[in-house]
Amino acid sequence: MTGALFSPIPAFGALPIPDGVEVVGIPAAVGTLTALHAPARDARGTVLFVPGFTGSKEDFRTFLPLLAAQGWDVWAYSQRGQADSAAPSGIDSYRLDTLAADTVEVARLIADGRPVHLIGHSLGGVVGREAIIAAPEAFASYTMLCSGPTGWPGRHQETTDTVTASGSIGMWNRDNPHTVGQPDSALTADEAFLRLRAERTSSENLLAGAEILRADHDTTDALRASGVPVLVAHGEFDDAWPIPMQQHMAERLGASYAVIPGGHHSPQLEAPEATASALDAFLSTIH
Repeated sequence: MTGALFSPIPAFGALPIPDGVEVVGIPAAVGTLTALHAPARDARGTVLFVPGFTGSKEDFRTFLPLLAAQGWDVWAYSQRGQADSAAPSGIDSYRLDTLAADTVEVARLIADGRPVHLIGHSLGGVVGREAIIAAPEAFASYTMLCSGPTGWPGRHQETTDTVTASGSIGMWNRDNPHTVGQPDSALTADEAFLRLRAERTSSENLLAGAEILRADHDTTDALRASGVPVLVAHGEFDDAWPIPMQQHMAERLGASYAVIPGGHHSPQLEAPEATASALDAFLSTIH
């Protein structure tokens, strides 16, 4: 079970928490960052997931037990401004280097300073890359899951326009007009959760994240120079970064590379068993 440093907190939303998974608060410098933790007896190492754009720790709610069953002590946290984590004001509070500093801090807290296996999903992969470059000694390995080397102009401009005009909930209402004005009881459990998350996510987090996805520059060479072993993995149908771009990044890194059968941009949800197998195969090679 989690040590005294981390206090149990209520689950965010009404989705059930799987057996063996704890909901805890991590006392970070920014405030409480909320996390899910699936401990394993005699764990082979500690694994930390960083969620992506518009996401939260709940993106890994049902996946953590799969890796825990393979002997890993597994964590996922909501980044600042996501769901029920601390949400400081000001877009400057969500700069890439600041988000990465949170990742380094969380990694050091959850493993008592021992190196952590970091897995960054989508925008979380960009954050994780920055964290590895900043503090390679804090990490045993790094997996970029459905993430890529650079942003590009115009990306998520519609997101920026919508959030600027209507706040974070504006994105949800734009893409899910059938839910507008409906009570939770009229929605599926997943819809009710996702709408709540959209309401609670910081608009400044989204505006800053969209800008990162447009303007992020290529630091592949710096990641390789860190010396941290890297896996580049994505679903076979991933469309958030062009797959050839991800494959070329893996070649430049000299990284391991895995295509997850049946996976799209969130293979931990779309193809969980195949994703767990690919991650475990890589993590098991790190000594």
